[in-house]
Amino acid sequence: MKKTRCALCYAVLAVCFALLLAVSVGTGSAALSPHEILRILLLREGAGTAAYNVLLKIRLPRVLAAAVMGGTLSVAGFLLQTFFRDPIAGPYVLGVSSGAKLAVGAVMIFGMKLWGRVPFGAVMTAAFVGAMLCASFVMIVSRKIHSMAMLLVVGMMIGNVCSAATDFFITFAKESDIANLTSWSMGSFSAVSWGNLRICLAVIAVCLLLCLLLAKPIGAYQFGEHYAASMGVNVRRFRAALIGLSCLLAACVTALVGLISFVGIAVPYMTKKLLGTAKPMAVLPGCFLLGGVFCMACDWIARTAFSPTELAISTVTAFFGAPVVIVMALKRGGGHR
Repeated sequence: MKKTRCALCYAVLAVCFALLLAVSVGTGSAALSPHEILRILLLREGAGTAAYNVLLKIRLPRVLAAAVMGGTLSVAGFLLQTFFRDPIAGPYVLGVSSGAKLAVGAVMIFGMKLWGRVPFGAVMTAAFVGAMLCASFVMIVSRKIHSMAMLLVVGMMIGNVCSAATDFFITFAKESDIANLTSWSMGSFSAVSWGNLRICLAVIAVCLLLCLLLAKPIGAYQFGEHYAASMGVNVRRFRAALIGLSCLLAACVTALVGLISFVGIAVPYMTKKLLGTAKPMAVLPGCFLLGGVFCMACDWIARTAFSPTELAISTVTAFFGAPVVIVMALKRGGGHR
């Protein structure tokens, strides 16, 4: 019965994914008909025309980035929730994404001032270092504070401090760079390029493969550390792998598109509710699919709701994701009474 439910959910999510991909690619300030899109994609007709450039250089990389980054952030959230054994843990709430944002902001601002250009590899490395530093701090605090509620408060304070420091750095950027940096810091898919997206895709593909290989240890760890150890899991190495993978996934997202809120918390919760199971082999692909659908929908709303004005992606994801987190908190609070 559960396998049938999972298969049905995957099918529905795949259809939604395909429909949103088609709608997002075809709609915007310059509408493209399905006939135009197919001719450009399949036959490569119209090279150099406005429609060709809009589709292949602007809209398609943006939509694909929204799909992949949404799924990536959801998987990172699931890994952190597994690590802390709490459904409200996530890259945004625990300050991991904000740490990556601070490191990237510093490297971009001072790198552009000194050299005029910063390689994307350096940006991704900075994001990973920033994410790991914040995650390590949260892990150290978790040994002193056994209340998950207080740990989340600490994570949010870290996030606020990192965001304030990033805004401080932006004040020292060149005027020509401030607009792009501000847009990036608020979260945006508008500046995604094929080159940067390919680098992220390569790293994300390896990380997702490793996550699937860790599915059985994750399933054992969900029953507790002692149970996982009894099943032959090296708990110390496993915990390090979870943190490393979640930070690397969150770093890829932050380096490419900036801070995106609530996706890493809300989507894993919704996935488990939809599938009716918490088994990693079912949840990991489901998280990626639903995260992609969620972010593509939010990006489409951000682009078209008040066109030609574009909303920050975090504004839209917070609008739809925050109510889910509130429901989670209420159910979790009710369960402890």
